[in-house]
Amino acid sequence: MTQPGFGPPPPPHGPQAGPPHYGPPAGPPPQGPRPGSPYGTPPPPPYAPYVPPQPMPPQAPAPIPAPAPAGQAGPEFVAVDTHNAIVVDADGVTLDINGVSAEFPWQEVRSVHYRAGANGRKLMLGVIHLDGHFYESEVEARPKARLTQWFTQLAWVLHHYRPTG
Repeated sequence: MTQPGFGPPPPPHGPQAGPPHYGPPAGPPPQGPRPGSPYGTPPPPPYAPYVPPQPMPPQAPAPIPAPAPAGQAGPEFVAVDTHNAIVVDADGVTLDINGVSAEFPWQEVRSVHYRAGANGRKLMLGVIHLDGHFYESEVEARPKARLTQWFTQLAWVLHHYRPTG
């Protein structure tokens, strides 16, 4: 008795209807070494070598603002996205992370470091306090070209308040 939907077995595939043939394929052997064999060319590496991300160099120099006259506040740097903010001004550095602010007056700041984030769209700024603690915030640059402007402005403002050399 046959079940509905099932019929006779399909016809055998291939030129012969006998038992399956095992062993090397029929025909002439391949010429030359196999790819990846110890006698042929080595296979390509499975991945590219790691190259650490580098800060994007400025494309065109931004105009340098004139120093503020005596008695007025000096230059300031402000970077803001939907969640975080970074402000560098005459008072020091302020990091705002999801509505929580941390203020660092210049007298309490050992150093300030900044770099581009891994995806090249974020400004990452870190403050090292005099007691050695490290505080960091990141702000996303939209559009991506804004990051280059931020680097130029931030470098100038930091040098204004913390000259090196």
